[in-house]
Amino acid sequence: MKYKGRVHKFGKDVNTDEIIPARYLNTSDPKELAKHCMEDADARFASKVKKGDIIVAGKNFGCGSSREHAPMSIKAAGVSCVIAESFARIFFRNSINIGLPIVESKRAARAICAGDQVQVDTVKGVITNFTTKKTFKAEPFPPFMQSLIKAGGLMNYIKKRKRR
Repeated sequence: MKYKGRVHKFGKDVNTDEIIPARYLNTSDPKELAKHCMEDADARFASKVKKGDIIVAGKNFGCGSSREHAPMSIKAAGVSCVIAESFARIFFRNSINIGLPIVESKRAARAICAGDQVQVDTVKGVITNFTTKKTFKAEPFPPFMQSLIKAGGLMNYIKKRKRR
């Protein structure tokens, strides 16, 4: 699977309260969550992000509470993929469970800049920065994770398998 988009860059230790502030957790409506995505890290993010864009961040992205609302808000905002030096463990699992592709690559996360045009190939484990003409390696998604992401997350994957 390939994801291509314009980069929005964030630093290290972006926590789930910055991704979706607790004051908006009274809803699970993805469209409503999208309006406030990354609000405490960049107040204008929701108005700038376009469908297919990519978030690139430093280490420990998604630290803090284990709320699924955080990756849900990112996906609902139109972000196609997140690249980071590393992810908080629970955020990583929640992202895969809701069908948000996330990729770890220290070199890519450090080298890619805001506004760059980037493509992520999760099958091959290759990140291409079209702006700088550089490529980076990442761990390819195993077939099972590809199936989860393609289905739109764990629950959709289970529903599709039950229909067989």
